[in-house]
Amino acid sequence: MVFITRRERFNAAHKLYNPDWSAEKNLEVFGKCSNPNWHGHNYELFVTVKGEPDKVTGFVINLKSLSKIVQEKVIDKLDHRNINMDVDFMKDKMPSTEVLAIEIWHQIADDIRTAGAFLHSIKLSETENNFVEYFGN
Repeated sequence: MVFITRRERFNAAHKLYNPDWSAEKNLEVFGKCSNPNWHGHNYELFVTVKGEPDKVTGFVINLKSLSKIVQEKVIDKLDHRNINMDVDFMKDKMPSTEVLAIEIWHQIADDIRTAGAFLHSIKLSETENNFVEYFGN
C-alpha cells in the first residue's frame, strides 16, 4: 500500500457561535473565535490517498486528477469565503476545524474512489499551532 499526499491552501473566515447561548457564554467557550465581526485563517489542507501503484503509470492516483477534485469540490467553495454563510456543505454546521475536516472528507471521498484510489486522511491546519486529522467514519 502506498500513500500520497496533496497539499492545497485556502483563506476563509468563520465565527464559532452557538445562537442558543448568550454572547458571554459564546465568549467563554469560543474565546476570540466568537468575534461578532468574524475572523479568518490561512488554511492548509493535506489530502492523503492510498492504493497500489498502477502497473503502467506507476501512480496511485494521477495528482492532476486529485488536484482537480479537491479544487472543484473544496477549494473553489471555501477560498475567500465566509464558511458560516457562503459554503453549501457547511450550512447549519458549526464551522470548527474538526467539523470542516469531516465535511471536506464527505465532499471528495467518492470522487477519489472513482479515480482509482482511497481517501486515507484529511489534515486541516488552521494555524501553525493547530491542526486536525480525520481518517473517515
